[in-house]
Amino acid sequence: MFRESPREPTHDGVLRAAGKIAALLPPTPLLPIEIGGVRIHAKADVLQPIGAFKIRGAWHRLTDLTPHERAAGVIAVSSGNHAQGVAWAARELGIAAAIVMPADAPKVKLAATRALGAEVILYDRAGGEDRDAIANALCDERGRVLVHAYADPWVIEGQGSMGIEIAAQLGREPSRMVVCCGGGGLAAGLALACPGAAIHPVEPDGWDDVKLSLERGEIVRVGANPPRTICDAIQTPSTAPINFAVLKRRAEPGVSVSDDEVRRAQRFAFDRLRLVVEPGGAAALAAALAGKVPLDEGTVVTLTGGNTDAEAFAAMLEATAG
Repeated sequence: MFRESPREPTHDGVLRAAGKIAALLPPTPLLPIEIGGVRIHAKADVLQPIGAFKIRGAWHRLTDLTPHERAAGVIAVSSGNHAQGVAWAARELGIAAAIVMPADAPKVKLAATRALGAEVILYDRAGGEDRDAIANALCDERGRVLVHAYADPWVIEGQGSMGIEIAAQLGREPSRMVVCCGGGGLAAGLALACPGAAIHPVEPDGWDDVKLSLERGEIVRVGANPPRTICDAIQTPSTAPINFAVLKRRAEPGVSVSDDEVRRAQRFAFDRLRLVVEPGGAAALAAALAGKVPLDEGTVVTLTGGNTDAEAFAAMLEATAG
């Protein structure tokens, strides 16, 4: 169950978040690529200090905590990238952080979160444990602030700072953005950042709850016994009301991608851009390469994370060789 948000995310909030991020970190590269004879751009947020875009929302949220909230500390839920974003921001700001993470998260993400000084609390994702219920109980028990991975107005605004960077780098607002989508925090943030851009959410096959929610006009949860996916970073059971309120007004119809399409996108990024991109971070590129979204010269695809186990990445390279 999602906690009620204290306010709604706004375009002005995205601009404020972008100012904070610009003062903290250099912009990540916007790289030209060609797909089907069309030159588009890829936003390489895999090159953030934590290897993912999640540092944006975490920094905006934690820097807006009151002195009392900072002293109490924070609780977050994450499969790994948001965990590292919160842990990194918490370490920089001297805030205690505990992260509820799935026991089957990639080892590299679990290790990196612990290395940043956060307490890691594991739950059984495969067994159906509810991470939000666990996190809410911990917040009540410890008197801490919940920093949700996507159902938080500050987090949404922080993720939207990517759109402000993109527009500055292009010299104009992009015509469309193809977005890796789990709960919809990045997609909603980009919609607020660039109100004239078409927003295309991309999810894994079988985990396309945002796609189904947009089609039906109401929030739909992932069905029972969903298929396995290599896209752990965007494997979420449902979007939240705060995200859906933005996306139902602004998003284009969602699309989903297969594991094989994602692997081909990872290979493309490695061969053409010399970038290591994790499966969930390659979903938007996968949709573009598979012809599932329209492309024009104002299109930007998001490369959102690069935190993958070396063995898994090596297996992908072997499977896609030739």
